[in-house]
Amino acid sequence: MPGIEKLPIEETLEDSPQTRSLLGVFEEDTAAISNYCTQLYQAMHRIYDAQNELSAATHLTSRLLKEYDKQRFPLGGDDEVMSSTLQQFAKVIDELSSCHAVLSTQLADAMMFPITQFKERDLKEILTLKEVFQISSDDHDMAINRYSRLSKRRDNDKARAEAVEDVYTARKKQHQTMMHYFCSLNTLQYKKKTALLEPLLGYMQAQISFFKLGSENLTQQWEEFLGTIGASVQNVRREMEEEVGQMQQTIQQMERSCDPLYAPCDPDPAHSPVSRNLTRKQGYLYIRNKTGLVSSSWERQYFFTQGGNLMQQGRGEVAGGLVMDLDNCSVMAVDSDDRRFCFQVTAFDGKKAVTLQSESRKDCEEWISTINNISRRIYLSENAEELAARVNQTALEAVTPSPSFQQRHESMRPSRGRPARASSISSVGSEPSPALSVLSLDALVAPDTPIQFDIISPVTEESGGSQRTSAQSGAGRRSNPFGESGDGAGEDSEDSILHQLFIVRFLGSMEVRTDSADVISETMRQILAARAIHNIFRMTESHLLVTCDCLKLIDPQTQVTRLRFPLSSVLQCQSHQDNKRLFGFVLQTNRDSRSICYIFESNNDGEKICDSIGLAKQIAVHSEMDRKAVEKRKEEDKAKEKQQEELSKQRQIEKDLEEQSRLIAASSRPSTTPSSSDGHVLVLGQSENGEGAQGEGPKQESDA
Repeated sequence: MPGIEKLPIEETLEDSPQTRSLLGVFEEDTAAISNYCTQLYQAMHRIYDAQNELSAATHLTSRLLKEYDKQRFPLGGDDEVMSSTLQQFAKVIDELSSCHAVLSTQLADAMMFPITQFKERDLKEILTLKEVFQISSDDHDMAINRYSRLSKRRDNDKARAEAVEDVYTARKKQHQTMMHYFCSLNTLQYKKKTALLEPLLGYMQAQISFFKLGSENLTQQWEEFLGTIGASVQNVRREMEEEVGQMQQTIQQMERSCDPLYAPCDPDPAHSPVSRNLTRKQGYLYIRNKTGLVSSSWERQYFFTQGGNLMQQGRGEVAGGLVMDLDNCSVMAVDSDDRRFCFQVTAFDGKKAVTLQSESRKDCEEWISTINNISRRIYLSENAEELAARVNQTALEAVTPSPSFQQRHESMRPSRGRPARASSISSVGSEPSPALSVLSLDALVAPDTPIQFDIISPVTEESGGSQRTSAQSGAGRRSNPFGESGDGAGEDSEDSILHQLFIVRFLGSMEVRTDSADVISETMRQILAARAIHNIFRMTESHLLVTCDCLKLIDPQTQVTRLRFPLSSVLQCQSHQDNKRLFGFVLQTNRDSRSICYIFESNNDGEKICDSIGLAKQIAVHSEMDRKAVEKRKEEDKAKEKQQEELSKQRQIEKDLEEQSRLIAASSRPSTTPSSSDGHVLVLGQSENGEGAQGEGPKQESDA
């Protein structure tokens, strides 16, 4: 006979909508069987009643035929032939009446008894189990709702213990009732065959035994067929007994193994560790739905992952509905005012986010890890779990998160500063290029590189000595924990043409190997994955000032410069392909020529920030070119002036030499009068005085 469908008892504890849908099919089948068996029972009961009526009528006919001799007919005479004939008929009909009585007894035992037992015992038992299961399921839902509404405060330990005990008792009762209910429904698939075949088999056997006195050929034709049917009935009965035995063993094993799973709290981590390599997961979660501007409600739904989609399905629904596309999404644990174990899933474009609640911390971490693995599209690989294990191991080895910025500098902040708020991480990263594989991350990221979640920069470390020197020399300058002076926020960029301010949040930084186009995207992916793995969701908000000289991170409360990045050390800047609010830039240090990638999240478009940084670099390049051109022009002017001075000096020397030559020529003429001699002596004295001012050579010539 063909295989028989059955309900999986192993999935009774999970109680998924798929199992409930399959249960609904079995319940519909049970209702159809009950309706059909009721009609068949009525028809067979009519046969049985008709047979009893036929047996009584036959017996009455035989008795009337026997009493024919005692009848006195006024017009009739003694007809011995007729009387003997009727006696023979009476004898035969009396024997036939006995056969009908035996047939009625056989129909009552072989036909009516099996179908009556099936209708009154088996079907009613299933209806009773259905009612008990519905009650236990409702009690379990009420206990789960009470447990989920528990407050996070620790002063209600007694209420929490009572809620846990109620959930344990209700879940255990529901599980046991559901297992027995499933066992009865599975058994019904066998019993319905026997319940239909056994009455028919009894009916046919009774009819054959009844007609055995008549047609032997008919009996021979039906014996082989009825023998085959009888063997089949026996085989079905043996299979039913084996299946019932296996289901009883399964129920016992499930009762022993599932006892620790009835409690909603976290199990022992040693016996049940968190699995971070899953690419598929399903289970019941609470989803927060907004009912007003500030109010919300929580609804318990069955969630499951299907490929790269997150689906939800309510009880009674045939199929699940799409909640969100998990490709390139982000997920992280969040704090809720009224719920525990909550996490938030944000779409790749940042426009849609859902908040979900799980029953335990272990379940919450497994959901976060599963969604992270799906976001990386690991599920598309052949060995998805192996690849997820390798990627998660690499991430765990690479990530060494430092204490949060707020905890480290809480004592150093002013008292009026507000705490850093939690913000959603908008995306895990765009789809990697074909040349970039998750197994070859060492080509872009330096191995054993820690991820810094605080604002720490090698630039500030390099300039720390000079800043400390200037801080010691400046008496009234304000300093902050980062080593930056408060009044130096606008000195460097006072004459800058470009001043643009953006609100950003620091996500993390890490050292990278290369300055290729894929390094920023991969750094975004690793930092966001590390934040999700370590449940780090607090970020430091700052103001990013873009000028033609540098990039500055300014504290929005104290207006103190936290970090200063020289614009010449910024190698490249890039935003996320899908989530435009994410952007980063690669910075090269001057001390050891390392490359460090910084990742930020902005309130507006990250491409605008990247364009602003590119514009600042272009302005800086043009300004540098103009400065060099001006310096070159000044040098040329100085050279010309120097050359003019040298030419003027040379001309003066030539003029003086010409004058000396004229005087020498005049002195060489013969004198005629004493006065001329006196005048000659006077001229020579003047020439000597003039030559002494010019140099030693002309003086010697004058003396000669």
